[in-house]
Amino acid sequence: MKKLTSVFTDDLHHCYFTGSPNCHTHHIFPGSRRKLSEKRGFVIPLAYYIHEFGKYSVHENPNKGFDLKLKRMAQRYYENHYGSREDFIKEFGKNYL
Repeated sequence: MKKLTSVFTDDLHHCYFTGSPNCHTHHIFPGSRRKLSEKRGFVIPLAYYIHEFGKYSVHENPNKGFDLKLKRMAQRYYENHYGSREDFIKEFGKNYL
């Protein structure tokens, strides 16, 4: 099993927002950018209802609400630690800020 690390928390076993132990590990940038999320540490533990089952979950509302908040957090982190906004756009496809 692959060991994931997050730039946002050392505890991948409790939801980042609620502290719930009933959580899933979410890749902030999915699909073709999933491996980039892992490489950059853009994974975060989310309560199951924030992740994919709730009305306002990240998978039910892409690029809105929690999903947009997480993408903005990741972009800010990237720009502060890895590279410029232009670098981020080249790597992740668009500007979320």
